[in-house]
Amino acid sequence: MQQSNKKYDVVVYGASGFTGQLVAEYMAQQYPAGSNVKWAIAGRNAKKLEDIKQQLNISSEIDVLSADADDTAALNDLCQSCKVVLTTVGPYQLYGETLLKACVENGTGYVDLCGEPAWMHAMINKYQSEAEKTGAKIVFSCGFDSVPFDLGVLFLQQHVIKETGSALTYVKGRVRKMQGTFSGGTAASLKATLKAAFADPEVMNVLRNPLSLADTNVGVEQPNGDKVYYDEALKSWAAPFIMAAINTKNIHRSNMLSGYAYSEAFQYDEMLLTGGGEKGEAMANHVANDKSLGSDKGPKPGEGPSKEERENGFYDVLFIGEHANGNIYAASVSGDKDPGYGSTSKMIAQSAVCLANETNELSGGFYTPAPAFGERLIARLQEHAGLTFKLES
Repeated sequence: MQQSNKKYDVVVYGASGFTGQLVAEYMAQQYPAGSNVKWAIAGRNAKKLEDIKQQLNISSEIDVLSADADDTAALNDLCQSCKVVLTTVGPYQLYGETLLKACVENGTGYVDLCGEPAWMHAMINKYQSEAEKTGAKIVFSCGFDSVPFDLGVLFLQQHVIKETGSALTYVKGRVRKMQGTFSGGTAASLKATLKAAFADPEVMNVLRNPLSLADTNVGVEQPNGDKVYYDEALKSWAAPFIMAAINTKNIHRSNMLSGYAYSEAFQYDEMLLTGGGEKGEAMANHVANDKSLGSDKGPKPGEGPSKEERENGFYDVLFIGEHANGNIYAASVSGDKDPGYGSTSKMIAQSAVCLANETNELSGGFYTPAPAFGERLIARLQEHAGLTFKLES
């Protein structure tokens, strides 16, 4: 079946889950029935999906597709009906492979919210060659991890290369502000990853290696973002950032997929700024010692921030580096909703629509957001998703 003959551009799989509902609600606002983007919602329980449609005032013309996460035949039918599957059903290492395999075998595009690097590493090794043959374009990590970070580095590097002729060989990603809470799905993914890591030394090696998704031995020693320190240049204490373990790996994969546009010597680290003085130091140490997300006290699957919390959330991330010419270059990416849900639901929706309709030149394979979408997604996010990309002096 040719892509142009597909019934839907995008199918939102897992639309009855916490994040899936946010994605469906956003899609209904952006692409109402009859618009130039044809989409449907899917999951294992058609009755629950119909109820969700009514709750969210989604048009009756938006179709509901029924497919259980381990029903291979139903998933194949789903994949054959659309250009791109957008899935929010995680932890992906527990529930994701059957759908991913169906997308690969049917040459169907795929986007997810995966922040599980060991599973991503395994899936790339297992299915890359088949995806190349079928033309399936698979893009992991299309939410807060890792879109603002991956595209933020790209945005800064494109500017620097245009101005100087060469890239920054070291970029610091620094979260300046962030307000938002994590959902039970994020907590469940972290717990599943930790459990797998303690059971299998190979998984632990993938987690520890910042270049593990880059499929290469090329590279230099990477800076350590695991320790609290005072950043003299930014006049702030810096603490380890929980998303750094996935974002750094995706950004190094982007560099590899781009033919080392950032150079083979590229270094990147990512931390959370907590301010100056004793208060900033105390906050940095508190962040470094906080293990609540991975504990039994964390949120349960299906739980997440309230609408008010999502609306009042925000984030602001700085990307900064010193060029070989001695000049400092900086850019920032900010979002107007809580990062994990209000903003993430928009990011993955726009990633899916972009993959469906604006990436004809891409060949099959496993991608990160920057090489898959680049400036096209930056434009979409600024126009439709409340993100701002800007250069800073």
